[in-house]
Amino acid sequence: MPLHRVSVVFAFFSLCHILFSPHCDGGNILVYPVDGSHWINMKILLEELHARGHNITVIRVSSSVYIPEKSPIYTSITVEMKKDVEDFFDEFLEEQIKAHREGTSLITFFKLTKSLLSMIANGHSLWCDAMMEVFENPKLIKSLKESHYDLVLTDPGIAPGVVLAKYLKLPVVLNVRWITSGEGHFVLAPSPFSYIPVPGSGLTDKMDFIQRVKNLFFHGIIFFQETLLLQPIYGAMCDKYIEGGCNIVSLLQEADIWLFRSDFVFDFPRPTMPNAVYIGGFQCKPAQPLPADLEDFVQSAGEHGVIIMSLGTWVKKLPNDITDAIASVFAKMPQKVIWKHKGEQPSTLGNNTLIVDWMPQKDLLGHPQIKVFVAHGGTNGVQEAIYHGVPVLGIPLFFDQYDNLLRLQERGAAKIIHLADVNGDTFEEGIKEVLYKDSYRQNMHRLSRLHKDQPLAPMDKAVFWVEYVIRNKGAAQLRTGAYKMPWYSYHSLDVLLFLISSTTLIFFSIIVMVRYLCYRRRNTKPKQS
Repeated sequence: MPLHRVSVVFAFFSLCHILFSPHCDGGNILVYPVDGSHWINMKILLEELHARGHNITVIRVSSSVYIPEKSPIYTSITVEMKKDVEDFFDEFLEEQIKAHREGTSLITFFKLTKSLLSMIANGHSLWCDAMMEVFENPKLIKSLKESHYDLVLTDPGIAPGVVLAKYLKLPVVLNVRWITSGEGHFVLAPSPFSYIPVPGSGLTDKMDFIQRVKNLFFHGIIFFQETLLLQPIYGAMCDKYIEGGCNIVSLLQEADIWLFRSDFVFDFPRPTMPNAVYIGGFQCKPAQPLPADLEDFVQSAGEHGVIIMSLGTWVKKLPNDITDAIASVFAKMPQKVIWKHKGEQPSTLGNNTLIVDWMPQKDLLGHPQIKVFVAHGGTNGVQEAIYHGVPVLGIPLFFDQYDNLLRLQERGAAKIIHLADVNGDTFEEGIKEVLYKDSYRQNMHRLSRLHKDQPLAPMDKAVFWVEYVIRNKGAAQLRTGAYKMPWYSYHSLDVLLFLISSTTLIFFSIIVMVRYLCYRRRNTKPKQS
């Protein structure tokens, strides 16, 4: 087609896009984010909303690791936090590594579970205390009310944001994968335990009888966490600041839109709801050119390619024997290695391995020279690996990481090595299997094609639904009323009890009637004779 015709066609479609796209004046958005990797993808969404003319205010804590106080895309409000949240991750990781290395006995399991639940409760308590600083500041509350925000955009992994939205009587959009007590779908949509694995169970959607028993047991742990650990923490804040009190799960269920950082290329199929929008991989983009020195290093690998390794944003400490074992395996490989590592430099480090404090992970994953991604299994890294089609060797550490990697392993695109099992032999066997077995790369390429084969880009979906809530002042018509029902009504136990009672009453009435008729008949015969 001649160039001038291409220009005309492009101009025509651009005009159509401008004319027929839903109109939305710049909104006023209040954001309550979670730090760490959660902030990384929240920031990407905020950048897009800012580019579309929306005014953004972010509430951050004073000890925030990743959320800067000053930014060209938002105005910040800083509230005091008494302890650095990073301390919790350091302490828990150290305990978990020690417990893992003692083995996987029942005692170890309960030790890990106790440590995890304690850390979670402490973290939520810390963030709730920070939110109460907001409620106890009359000047700040007055400013928030007078700012006339259109909605609250929050990450419910830590949930004070939904309490603030309730207090300000604002619509809520959740940027969500995890909520206070697990995966978001479990409070949003029907979640039969027969084929929907509970987070942390290490199960897939195909379970035998024993696995279903295990799944129910893990649900009990989640229920205990929500009811006995977290509800008292949030309940105290709700009782004090929300008229009539509130339940944190009900507040989450009242959210207008759930922007799930997942999709069904990655996750197992399951029931869902109309106000659930799937934006998995919305942060992914085509790779940008690497810095010159990094590009030179990558190209120097030649036909053997490059392995990259990162264990996430929070990990600083691994036992020296583990890092030495990993480094010694890398040193024997013909590939070049880029390893994001903040701890002490391994004593067995080879000349082919580049240690960095930070690396452009998305751009590296999109480079054709990258052969394998050694990762901890965080949602962001897993989705970026899917987008760019790079197979994964997973070393999960905590939280959702094993579940994320398990989903890739079930699809033949990853292999998992438990941290307790990492040594020279197991790591070498794992890295070579993922590197040289073609099925891993083929399966990951298939997932990449499926992820990209959708009518609307995930980021466009996310922005549309945020603006939809602004335009329509909520999305109540998409929200099920199930959360307002008592548990016995939701499960129709009252109806079942009524039917059983009615049937029983009718049955016994018939028996009484038959016995009465038989009695009458016996008494009538003598009189007739």
